[in-house]
Amino acid sequence: MTEIKKESGGAVRIADEVLMVIAGTAAMEAEGVLRLGWMSGGKATRKQIAKCTGVVVKNKIVTIKLSIAVRFGAKIHEVCEDVQKRVKAAVETMTGLTVAEVNITVTAIVGEKPRSKEKPKA
Repeated sequence: MTEIKKESGGAVRIADEVLMVIAGTAAMEAEGVLRLGWMSGGKATRKQIAKCTGVVVKNKIVTIKLSIAVRFGAKIHEVCEDVQKRVKAAVETMTGLTVAEVNITVTAIVGEKPRSKEKPKA
């Protein structure tokens, strides 16, 4: 849990899982990212997103790690750069914390599904 003290005397606490969900959701918006980590297809739940991401916060400085699966044919380095920019911007904008690093592991390259063979007509 990250605590941000406000000048007004109060404090805001942000759970690490919230940071993970922000990061994972931003990563999924990048072109070429098919899914996070080793998840199966379909819509990801918050718990699944949190399992594929990691967050460390020290003195309001955030380090994020996440795993992604990339579409076959995409330029991996460009996809990763886009993910890093999106994640950094989303976390900093939504929380006011500073993101020092976004470390990405590409866990899979996923090709298109094979086309179904049409049955010959009799």
